[in-house]
Amino acid sequence: MNYPIVIRVLGSLLIFESLGMIPSLLVSLYYGQNDSKAFILSILITGILGLIMYKTPTRIKRIKSREALSIVSVGWVLVSFFGALPLVLSGSVPSWFDAFFEMVSGFTTTGATVIGDVEALPQGILFWRSFSHWIGGMGILVFTVAILPAFGVGSFQIFKAESPGPTADRIVPRIKDTAKILYTVYFIVTIIQIVFLKIGGMSFYDSLVYTFGTVGTGGFATKNASVGAYHSSYVNYIISIFMILSGISFSLYYQMYKGRLREGIKNEELKLYLVIVSASVLLITLNIAKSNYGSLGKAFEHALFQVGSIITTTGYSTADFDQWPTFSKAILFLLMFVGGCAGSTAGGIKNIRILVLLKLIRREMAKIFHPRAIIHVKVNDRVLSGDVLASITSFFALYIIIFVLATIVVSLEGVGLVSASSSVAATLNNVGPGFDFVGPTRNFGEYGNASKMLFSFLMLFGRLELFTMLMLFNPKFWTDEI
Repeated sequence: MNYPIVIRVLGSLLIFESLGMIPSLLVSLYYGQNDSKAFILSILITGILGLIMYKTPTRIKRIKSREALSIVSVGWVLVSFFGALPLVLSGSVPSWFDAFFEMVSGFTTTGATVIGDVEALPQGILFWRSFSHWIGGMGILVFTVAILPAFGVGSFQIFKAESPGPTADRIVPRIKDTAKILYTVYFIVTIIQIVFLKIGGMSFYDSLVYTFGTVGTGGFATKNASVGAYHSSYVNYIISIFMILSGISFSLYYQMYKGRLREGIKNEELKLYLVIVSASVLLITLNIAKSNYGSLGKAFEHALFQVGSIITTTGYSTADFDQWPTFSKAILFLLMFVGGCAGSTAGGIKNIRILVLLKLIRREMAKIFHPRAIIHVKVNDRVLSGDVLASITSFFALYIIIFVLATIVVSLEGVGLVSASSSVAATLNNVGPGFDFVGPTRNFGEYGNASKMLFSFLMLFGRLELFTMLMLFNPKFWTDEI
């Protein structure tokens, strides 16, 4: 293990985080609230420590797989820890357990909260919570790779370890340029949504905050009633559309921009994603029209919003969907696991893995009748290698094991099975709200500190696709024995 380069890169990450707190400090100063000192101290502490770490002398600057995995896994924990400083120092969230949970939730774009009354928080803190969604949505280290060419040759290993999905593809040959292209698309989508929300009557501040949560598929709100507090169909539809768009791989937008529109439209993962969204919206609309809203129009509006919010793991709400019929809640619960497309900011298992698993099932059924046949699994006319298929099946197996074990552990809190399982699903899939004990009108604050720490690591596991974080707990990984 090349520890000096790991420490050096982690130091640069903390420097970046300290710079990332500056907009929140400016918001705090603008509104003249009592959180500005907390941000100043947090910026100084994080920045100075980062600078000291960055000055670590290193002879070998190449980053291999082992170093990349340690940088990504430790980096996300460090960023969440120091990101919690403003919350604790300002007194907004006095408990370190709660503050750490809140910032892990922010950076992993989960949107689960332990705060009962978010409207009581200072504007700077609210901005920082939501800005953490935007930073973490595309990837903290992917951004760092884009702006710090000093990382050199090994930067692809960082990109691969942090990117969501079974594979990490380069858009262009140089990974630094790939990262820049992705963030350019990300930034453009962000600007467009801010403009649309501002046209809809939102303040500039709220437009920023809710766009960060939408494009980053996070879900932190400035209102206790989330997006439902605005009582605006226009706002609901704009956020619904951008949530669904943010669940699509950002590389597809670049392909379409470059004139490869047909290639994007024929993408099999995109087709599956849109079919699932459309079918879910239709079924829920028909199910809640009479019982909850009395009209197809309103039922469609809320169904579209909640389906978009859950499948993209954003977590915003316009209604208390925990009061919907069991059929609709069952669909939303399943969508928690599906998630968005690989290469998007959404969490969950990802549609590409669901697609491949369905094709594997179909292949095994075909082999019953043709046992000697060689049947390849193809996605977008590309034959998937045995390594990719093994990666996807092992991911799914590990996912089930973690979900079951975590649900059993959380049930020790004395909550019901629905509460325990949906709490784990909401955090492991980076969704945010769940059902019953953690429904859209409640929060995770009633859980004990042990459960909050478990949820925090489940959020990290989900954001970093299980295996990256799992390596932290393997002693041999740190001693070069594997």
